[in-house]
Amino acid sequence: EKAEEIVYRNAINNVEAFNASNMALTAVDPKTGEILVMVGSRDYFDADIDGAYNVVVSHPGRQPGSAFKPFAYAQALLKGYTPETVVFDVKTQFGTACAPDNFSKEYPCFSPDNYDNLFRGPMTLRNALAQSINVPAVKVLYLAGLSETLSLAKSMGIATLGNPNQYGLTLVLGGGEVTLLDITNAYGTFATDGIHTPTTPILRIEDASGQVIEDGFHEQGVRVLPAGVAQQMNDMLSDPVAREPLGNTALNFPGYDVAVKTGTTNEYRDAWTIGYTPNVVVGIWAGNNDNTPMVKKVSGLIVGPAWREFMQYALTETPVTSFSRSDAPSPAFKPVLRGIWQGNTTYVQNNIEFVQQSVHEILHWVDKHNPTGPVPTDPQNDSQYTLWALPVRAWAQQNGYADGVSVPVGPVNPIFSTSTTPVTIR
Repeated sequence: EKAEEIVYRNAINNVEAFNASNMALTAVDPKTGEILVMVGSRDYFDADIDGAYNVVVSHPGRQPGSAFKPFAYAQALLKGYTPETVVFDVKTQFGTACAPDNFSKEYPCFSPDNYDNLFRGPMTLRNALAQSINVPAVKVLYLAGLSETLSLAKSMGIATLGNPNQYGLTLVLGGGEVTLLDITNAYGTFATDGIHTPTTPILRIEDASGQVIEDGFHEQGVRVLPAGVAQQMNDMLSDPVAREPLGNTALNFPGYDVAVKTGTTNEYRDAWTIGYTPNVVVGIWAGNNDNTPMVKKVSGLIVGPAWREFMQYALTETPVTSFSRSDAPSPAFKPVLRGIWQGNTTYVQNNIEFVQQSVHEILHWVDKHNPTGPVPTDPQNDSQYTLWALPVRAWAQQNGYADGVSVPVGPVNPIFSTSTTPVTIR
């Protein structure tokens, strides 16, 4: 009842404010898969918006926009990258049939913009995900692997995705189609430290006298992610400091562990917010059933208020629980995997770590198939190397980062090195 009231009121307000006539919301218990809430539209009986159409489970689904990004980031972590891994947010051409300085968006070229048309230079995966920056996300999908990311998303419960040959790197920006129920339940796999439990709308069947006729509708959960990877994702998605540059404090809940991700499709046909605690996952969608575009606003404005209102209510109805966080040290010794983007040769003096400056994109330092392994001897063999390398080298030159200069990067982390002589970390 609370969800119905919130959806109806906010959807009506959105008609004039954002040209968005409909809204849907679902909530799932991630531990059991039980569907706690399913509001398929603002009003089932409203024929003007085709209200009897249940958006929560409608097939083939809708494009999720940036709400799909966590699956690529999770696969990257699974492969050996870390939340501190650095990639560059610079204008980049990803189409291998196009020149590195040709930033066309027309097929076969692909040069995405960010939501605010700004580029930020070096970013950790943590900050890039929290701020939903597109260029790093495309790089993360390439590093993680398209096939592997699709396989992970499917194992986490998204049943509407096709085969790898149907997609390109645009998948990470929401190029596939999902149902609201599937993607909400998939986020629940993070909430349970990597155990996916399929959803069930039925608890049991009773007759008129209350006698149980049939039971056992719950399916057993299956581990699809290592607990450590899921915990890293929970930490990244619930980090208000990393999200702070967005300026959207409506997604913060002081005193509570709440992870959240938004998504808006390129043509503003769909707006999403999916978020969770260890005890409840809440997904919300707004748009128009006939797929007409909304006003060009980010999803945090279109569906964020309704999602926050319901999550705030849900927090009062569920136990206060924090996410588990792994304290195990990262085994990643390469500088680029632990936040150092200025170069790959580091040394320590007086407990301060220095790096010999040589600014390159991550493909210069890692084999995408084995990020923690040796530095590639011929990184140019990677099909994306030149496309990524040239704009990064141009960025370094424009910003005064000369090669060969020794610069401090911060206090030494004793996990990695105590040496006072120059070393190249491989």
